[in-house]
Amino acid sequence: MGMPVEFNTMIVTKGKEVRIDENTFELIKEGYRIYPIDIPVEVRKTITSEVNGQAIVQKLEWSNTRTILTYRLINLNSTN
Repeated sequence: MGMPVEFNTMIVTKGKEVRIDENTFELIKEGYRIYPIDIPVEVRKTITSEVNGQAIVQKLEWSNTRTILTYRLINLNSTN
């Protein structure tokens, strides 16, 4: 019996990220997902939107068929 898992090379937030610290965010995604750790990845609001910035994934946690992703934003492409 297999376990469904998804490999991701970018973070898609859909506006559901929660700020933990100044540049650190937590995002809960449904399903089991794997992200590269300790290397910069793109952050987007939707899969087809412009790149909002770059982040480094610091922690992945799997629990109850969800992935809890903790990442640190290192570059923001915004005028705000």
